[in-house]
Amino acid sequence: MRLLERMRKEWFMIGIVLAIAGAKLEPSIGVNGGPLKPEITVSYIAVATIFFNSGLSLKTEELTSALVHIKLHLFIQIFTLAFFPAAVWLFLQLLSITPINEWLLKGLQTVGCMPPPVSSAVILTKAVGGNEAAAIFNSAFGSFLGIVVTPLLLLLFLGSSSSVPFTSIFSQLFMTVVVPLIIGQIVRRYIKDWLERKQPPFGAVSSSVLLMIIYTTFCDTFSNPSIDLDKFSLLLVLFIICSIQLSFMLLTFIFSTRNNSGFTPADTVAVMFCSTHKSLTLGIPMLKIVFAGHEYLSLISVPLLIYHPVQILLGSVLVPTIKSWMVSRQKGVKLMRPTV
Repeated sequence: MRLLERMRKEWFMIGIVLAIAGAKLEPSIGVNGGPLKPEITVSYIAVATIFFNSGLSLKTEELTSALVHIKLHLFIQIFTLAFFPAAVWLFLQLLSITPINEWLLKGLQTVGCMPPPVSSAVILTKAVGGNEAAAIFNSAFGSFLGIVVTPLLLLLFLGSSSSVPFTSIFSQLFMTVVVPLIIGQIVRRYIKDWLERKQPPFGAVSSSVLLMIIYTTFCDTFSNPSIDLDKFSLLLVLFIICSIQLSFMLLTFIFSTRNNSGFTPADTVAVMFCSTHKSLTLGIPMLKIVFAGHEYLSLISVPLLIYHPVQILLGSVLVPTIKSWMVSRQKGVKLMRPTV
């Protein structure tokens, strides 16, 4: 089993490289409006598939236990939708004295205001073996909160007079997250014995869907005319984004592993991914709505277009390291338990 798992991870990393290379060579295939129709296949079908897959594979009792883990949910949501945007704002006050394009800096602020994604955090948490139920709950709940909170944060930090169609965004979230998850749980109830006996490759399915999301994301990135900036600016933004992600992952790790935190190693994994990942699927539509007609909308969107693939790549690279830490910590906890 370990050999198969290792082979799957290696093929997944190869798949990431191939997906990015394919997007670079021919971005028109996976761009919005292209042959793959990612605005439908990714935004609806791929996301729905991920949550149906999670609903089908997740034991109901685990999801129920996740619902009552109030402290964990509060930590993730407060970090994501309060601490994250505030910390970025303070950091950008320092960067404002540099020659970096001011609209790229505003774009970095919009990244901080975004809700968690409805796919990557769940898949990466599951890949590590962390608290998948908590990741699912916080990804879904955070996205719903983001429908209201994110536009308000954008207005607070950047300002705009546009209104936001909460109903349409809420409907999309409900249909692509909540409904597939519930259907998966209902189907599981009827085929539970078969699932436990056959053990379908849920991980492989999720990984395949994630590769599709990576491919179409990079297609958008490579085909977007806004990316036609000087290389120095792009490299600087990329460096800042990587620094923010790694710093915040380290910060969430430190806070969630304190002796009095009350979190398990599996909880820490969910915290690290859910608290630091940001949604491109919800983010770009929100930016287009809140800043409709803004002449610098394309520049404002660049950091989010970069942040999304970077968070997937960094998360994928860190999966083996985080999993090794979690397994060793869990073994240590078991050894410390007194024997009766």
